Amino acid sequence: MAANPSRLAWLDALRGVAALGVALHHGAWTFVPEFWAKVDGAVDVGTWGVFAFFLVSGYIIPASLERRGDLRAFWTGRAFRLLPLLLTALALALLLAYAGAFVPSPDLNRRPLALVALGNLTMLQELLGLPAVINVMWTLSYEMAFYLMVAGLFAVRQAHRPAPIAVVLALAAVPLGLLLPRATINGRAGAAALVLAVAVVLAIAASAGPYGAVRRAAAVIGGLLGLALVVLGSRGGAGQGLVIAAAMFAGTAVYRAERGAIRWRTAAVAVLAVLACTVVAEHDPTHTVAIALAAACFLAAFALRGRAFPRWLTHLGVISFSLYLLHPLLLRIAPNLPLFLLATVALGHVTYRLVEAPGQRLGRRLSGRSDAHDDARGPTVGGWARS
Repeated sequence: MAANPSRLAWLDALRGVAALGVALHHGAWTFVPEFWAKVDGAVDVGTWGVFAFFLVSGYIIPASLERRGDLRAFWTGRAFRLLPLLLTALALALLLAYAGAFVPSPDLNRRPLALVALGNLTMLQELLGLPAVINVMWTLSYEMAFYLMVAGLFAVRQAHRPAPIAVVLALAAVPLGLLLPRATINGRAGAAALVLAVAVVLAIAASAGPYGAVRRAAAVIGGLLGLALVVLGSRGGAGQGLVIAAAMFAGTAVYRAERGAIRWRTAAVAVLAVLACTVVAEHDPTHTVAIALAAACFLAAFALRGRAFPRWLTHLGVISFSLYLLHPLLLRIAPNLPLFLLATVALGHVTYRLVEAPGQRLGRRLSGRSDAHDDARGPTVGGWARS
């Protein structure tokens, strides 16, 4: 079988496996719960997949921003990578719900429709205590918060300091996790509406502002907003939010070390600090094992970055966003676990070809990029063990 010689084939291979791991986690709990309860008692596969994705995001998103070198181009590219599939998935979810083949969150009818819609479209719903149309969308909120923080650091030329940022966030996760054990924004519709309004204004200023100073100011405020949401909006408390953010910045530290911007031992300290603080901040040992395993898999795949990988495996990484976002829609349709996984891959391939790829090409044209290949192919998101 032909192998993929791409420099970032290791990333695609890793997130392809992680995407299937997340789908397997939810599918197995649906179709073979007794068996999967034993597996889940040893290691939470969903958590493993999510943290593998978070580490990949930390590695590739700052690289994508710096290659563009422009905040407007970065946000344009992100929008056209995320929104076409997101809108498609939301439309499919609503159609399937109408047909009785999908069960959305019962909380959707308990909040103002406009607020819920805006929360889901901005992908900040999880950190604002708003219900998601598709439950696994919760990780998109952490991805968006990370984008905001990275853009803010880029605007003030501090993006080269991921290792100390990762260490500080990881260390802060322990005391703040005890002080803020649950989200303080949840249930406050007024606060959610205010934050969403600010986010929309910042997005307009960052992407369409006529002056560079306006875009930089919007990016800095957005970065602070992202940090505040991670601390105050995580349902698992500030500890969980900060551990996730720290893991992403640890992934960035590996990227910086590879580029020669920081020493390898500095990156190693960042990764070890995150793992050590995770042991203290996490109360579920299966999550701790899964996070450590995700870091080990990420570093092992990175060590193999010079090797070729089978094309089918890297293709799973290319369509990983579709695999992740659409697999919950098939849980009530597929008759068993094998067919569920096959249908997920088939649907992911179709939506990538018909929705994701055209959206990415349009985004490249609008952001002034003419290259046919972008190393940051879509978001790297998964679904932690939340169902």
